Amino acid sequence: MKKLTLLLALVLVFSLIGAVQAASLPFKIGLITGTVSQGEEEYQAAVRMVSQYPDSIIHVTYPDNFMQEQETVIGQIVQFAMDPQIKAIVVCQAVPGTTAAFQTVKEMRPDIVLIAGVPHEDPVVIGSIADAAFETDQLRRGAAIAQLAKEMGATKILHYSFPRHMSMELLAVRYQNMKAEAEKLGLEVIDVTAPDPMGDAGIPGTQQFILEDIPRQAAIHGTDIAFFGTNCAMMEPAIRASLDAGIIFPEQCCPSPFHGYPGALGIEIDEAHKGDVPYILEQIKAKVAELGRSGRMATWVAPINMVFVQAGVELAIKAVQEGLDLSDMALVEQTVYETTGIKLSMNRYLDDSNYYLVIADSIIF
Repeated sequence: MKKLTLLLALVLVFSLIGAVQAASLPFKIGLITGTVSQGEEEYQAAVRMVSQYPDSIIHVTYPDNFMQEQETVIGQIVQFAMDPQIKAIVVCQAVPGTTAAFQTVKEMRPDIVLIAGVPHEDPVVIGSIADAAFETDQLRRGAAIAQLAKEMGATKILHYSFPRHMSMELLAVRYQNMKAEAEKLGLEVIDVTAPDPMGDAGIPGTQQFILEDIPRQAAIHGTDIAFFGTNCAMMEPAIRASLDAGIIFPEQCCPSPFHGYPGALGIEIDEAHKGDVPYILEQIKAKVAELGRSGRMATWVAPINMVFVQAGVELAIKAVQEGLDLSDMALVEQTVYETTGIKLSMNRYLDDSNYYLVIADSIIF
C-alpha cells in the first residue's frame, strides 16, 4: 500500500467531491444508510447523491439500534421493492437484516439490482444474493496496518474489539493476519476487550471506556503503541485520546479523513465543505501539526464508505441502463475510478463471487 503526500492526495480525491451536476434518471434507486451518529460519511454521501439525482434517489436511514431492530431494516429494504419505479437498491452499511431483505426482494423482483457496502453478515451468503458487495480488504488490511504502524514508529499494537465483532469472519481473519505480520516485524499485539456499543451501556459506554483506557495503556506501555479498534463509535474518542497521550493512530476501522477526525480535532465543517475531502485533509494536517503530533496520525486518502455509496449508485445506474456486468471485476474497478476519481485495488473474496474486497492508499499527517 502506497503512502501519499498531501498534495498528491488532494489531486486524487478532488473529483470525488467536485461540483454536483444534477441529472434525472428514467427510474429510481432506493438508498439506505446509517444516521449521522452511526456513519456520517455514508449519510453525507447519500445526501450528495440525492442532490446529484433529484427525484431519482429515495434515501432512508436504518435505526441506530439496528441489532435489536432487524425487522425494521428488513421492512425498509423490502418496501423499496414494492415501488415498480425502483430498479436498484444500494445499502451501506449492509447491517444485519440486509441478507434476509435481499432474499425477499429477489423473490419479489428478480430484476432489481442489489448492491451492498460494508456487509455485516456472512460474506458467502450475502455475496451469493447481492449483485455486488464491497468491503475493505480485511484480509490484506491486517498485514498493512501492522506495516504502517511499524513505519510510524510503533513497537506494540493495541487491538480493541468485543466478541460480536470478533465472531465476524473477515474481522477475525484481519486480526490473525495483523498478529502474524506484527510478529514478523517484531511488534507485540495487545488485545483489549471493550464494551459492545450494542450492549447495555450503549455507544456512550464504549466511548467512555476508550477515553479512559488509552491513557492507561500509554502509562503502562509508553507512547510507541498504535491504536486499532473495530467499531465506528470508538474512532472519535480514540483519535482524541491518542493525540492527548501521544500514541500512534494508523487508521480507523472504516478508513476515512471524515471518520472521527473532525470531531476529535474540533474542525467545524460548514455546509459548503460537507464531504469536501481536500478541505478536511488540509485541516487535519494543520491541526495535527499544531498539536505537535505530525507523523503519528494517519488514514486512507479515500473516505471509503463514501466511495462505496457513490460508486454503488453509479454502478447501479450503469447496470440498469447499460447492462454493466457486475461480475467483471476489472470493469467494476474501472467504473469506480471513472465515477469517483479514487483508484481502489480490488480482490474477490471467492473466485466466483461478486463480493469485492478493496484497499486504498494511506496518508500520514
